[in-house]
Amino acid sequence: MRIVLLGVPGSGKGTQAKLMAEKYRVPQISTGDILRAAVADKTEVGKKVAAVMAAGDLVSDDIVIDAVTDRLRGPESRRGFVLDGFPRNIPQAQELDTRLGWMGRPVQLVLHLAVEEDVVIKRVTGRLTCANCGAIFNKFFSPPAKKGVCDQCGSKKLEHRDDDNAKTVRARLASYERDTSPLISYYRAQHKLRTIPASGGSDGIFGAICEVVDTEIRPLDKKVVVLQESKTQIRPPAERAEASGGSDGEPAKTVKKKAAGASDKQKKKKKVEKKPAAKKAAKKVTKKTVAKKKVAKKVTKKAAKKAAKKVTKKVTKKAASKKTVSKKKVVKTTQKKTAKKSPPAKAAKKKATKKTAKKTTKKSRVRR
Repeated sequence: MRIVLLGVPGSGKGTQAKLMAEKYRVPQISTGDILRAAVADKTEVGKKVAAVMAAGDLVSDDIVIDAVTDRLRGPESRRGFVLDGFPRNIPQAQELDTRLGWMGRPVQLVLHLAVEEDVVIKRVTGRLTCANCGAIFNKFFSPPAKKGVCDQCGSKKLEHRDDDNAKTVRARLASYERDTSPLISYYRAQHKLRTIPASGGSDGIFGAICEVVDTEIRPLDKKVVVLQESKTQIRPPAERAEASGGSDGEPAKTVKKKAAGASDKQKKKKKVEKKPAAKKAAKKVTKKTVAKKKVAKKVTKKAAKKAAKKVTKKVTKKAASKKTVSKKKVVKTTQKKTAKKSPPAKAAKKKATKKTAKKTTKKSRVRR
């Protein structure tokens, strides 16, 4: 589980993050704790951060992102994490998304703890932290059972942080509205934001958080349990009787007989249940065959039409060719007839010329 807690300073992010870390066995990654540890150790980063934290301002993004990503890459964060107080603005959120994307471990949920401003001021100004175990108490809402003594470890080192005063709280609220509140719409656009009313007691708030986490991140755990129980119920009764050796003082044989009868009844029920399923399958098969027959009929009709068109084209071509052949024959016969008729005409002409020649010869002889 990879969760980000979002809320104004004093909304209870630290308290809820610790409760979540204990229940779900994931580390609580708080930028404030990391930076305060750096200041206590007087490291180079701690020296830079000390003055900024005393004034109630925010630390630069580069320092915070590097510190957080180093923690996220550690072996403690393999099962998940709860980010408390980070990211604080949209650039940090974008950089967090890119780095977690490189790891293949994106944020799953962002829980927004909504609180009124008056309640926030009382929570911050009355906050007490145990220096030994880190337990958090409040003078107004959840004081320790014994004044000045931690309820968990019995330590008397309950400290009030220097930056937990009214001036720094109002400065933080102003910076939150300016820089951090746009993250609500940023994560809402990713469909990861869940708003939880956090003005009541810590137990009620934690119950609401657990409901959201269990329904949206860990629903598979419940399903696996149900499957395991169903598997044990599906086990044949004869095997369960053999394993238990009979129940309620009955002998094993009678238990086996009862189990066999129960198994027969179960088989009959299964057969009865299978029949409508078989009918449905048969109906599906018949529908498919009818559809295939219709498709086959359409295909055959198309093929028959194409074949008829081809036959008609061939017949027309043959008829046209026969007509042309017959025309050619007629022309040839006419030519032959004309050729046969022409010789007698020529003979007649020759006879006529001969007759005229004879007449002329006779006339010439008479004149002489």
